[in-house]
Amino acid sequence: MDRIAIVGCGGSGKSRLSRSLGTVLGITPVHLDGMYYNQDWKPLEKDQFAARQRDLVTAPRWIIDGNYASSLPIRLQAADTVIFLDLPGWTCLWGIAQRRLRHRGGQHKDLGVYDRITWKFVRYILGYRRHMAPRVRQLNADHAVHAELVVLRSRRAARSYLDVVTAQVAASAWPVTAGEERR
Repeated sequence: MDRIAIVGCGGSGKSRLSRSLGTVLGITPVHLDGMYYNQDWKPLEKDQFAARQRDLVTAPRWIIDGNYASSLPIRLQAADTVIFLDLPGWTCLWGIAQRRLRHRGGQHKDLGVYDRITWKFVRYILGYRRHMAPRVRQLNADHAVHAELVVLRSRRAARSYLDVVTAQVAASAWPVTAGEERR
């Protein structure tokens, strides 16, 4: 478990899980929102964003969290582990609300996330499982057949997975077995 791609809907807990796994595994996570957007919330050009990801995945160990389906194959092809946080839309909206309250809105410099909650964003969150999740599954099937796929469908499953990884790292044993779905 050296090259980890974490994907899922906004508010699903990708950044939280990547930080926690990073601590356990001794890897500094990369949050794609922080790479994609600048201080003024202006996005990088797609080619530049893809080039930066191609550079990132050449490292021997990494954790990268974020969706960005157009460049997801770059991460999937290089990953040895893909964690898909497939949580219900309402759970993700609650996660976004909690993040907004915790950080009092605005841009979070550590994550590159800007709390701009619009109706379009709410519709995206609520429709993620119906519209985006099938695309993510297909991208996984097309580009990450070599990687271990971990699908977590609740915050409890994510906490359990992290507990198992922590225990196994402490015991220097692998592979992980928890209540998660595996390929």
